[in-house]
Amino acid sequence: MNTVLSSNGNGHAATTTPETAPQGNIFSLAGRVALITGGGTGIGLEIARCMLTAGATVIITGRREAVLQASAAELGEGAHFVVNDICDLASLEELVERVEAAHGPLDILVNNAGINMKKPALEVTDEDFSRIIHTNLNAVFALTRAAAKRMVARRSGVILMISSMAAYYGIDRVVAYAASKSAVEGMVKVLASEFSAHGVRINAIAPGFIETEMSRTAMNSDPDRRDRAMRRTPMGKFGKPADIGHAAVFLASDGARYVTGVSLPVDGGNSIGF
Repeated sequence: MNTVLSSNGNGHAATTTPETAPQGNIFSLAGRVALITGGGTGIGLEIARCMLTAGATVIITGRREAVLQASAAELGEGAHFVVNDICDLASLEELVERVEAAHGPLDILVNNAGINMKKPALEVTDEDFSRIIHTNLNAVFALTRAAAKRMVARRSGVILMISSMAAYYGIDRVVAYAASKSAVEGMVKVLASEFSAHGVRINAIAPGFIETEMSRTAMNSDPDRRDRAMRRTPMGKFGKPADIGHAAVFLASDGARYVTGVSLPVDGGNSIGF
């Protein structure tokens, strides 16, 4: 449920369209308003940072107010936060309404929030599976629908999904997560086919093995998995959260204005490695 809407800046942000965007830098997000779920930490925070640097007004969401408040303060002017649980589907229409009331029309939605679970498939309960699907798929669709209603009416907007290598090839012990991300990949194609004629682009980013605090803990606890990941990554190294942030800026910008319905691997070649 939405509980807090706060910021460390004042005023409403104006929006731009591909026809009126700044001509000096086609990758600029100046004047755009971006909502990023799970934006208080990790990849979501770095997407927020990169979009802010590109000129956007960013609103980060999550469940932990203290984390969001600290992250918005760290990001600086132009960063705002809303405390929200995306699993509360009934709250998501209100979330979009409140963001637009405070900051103006929403130009960019980044569906970054998600959860994972590593467990052998035979041990995954119905409750385990449903929890992952609800967070990573049902909530993503509900928020996308809420934002897209307004974007389609305005004939302008960008929606980004976060996919995964788990949707590209089989990774053991993540059956629910892989199912959710594979479904997101399909949703991108369908929504792009429905919304693109109305000026709303839908794309996904599929991160490879990105170095975050969570991934470091996971990989260090499973050296064999870490070594296998590196052996099939041609660049031979983990990516950084900023690599995902920069890709998000590109896909949200007018530099990608003829790109829709795609899933962009940002993976050091992992998806094509052997």
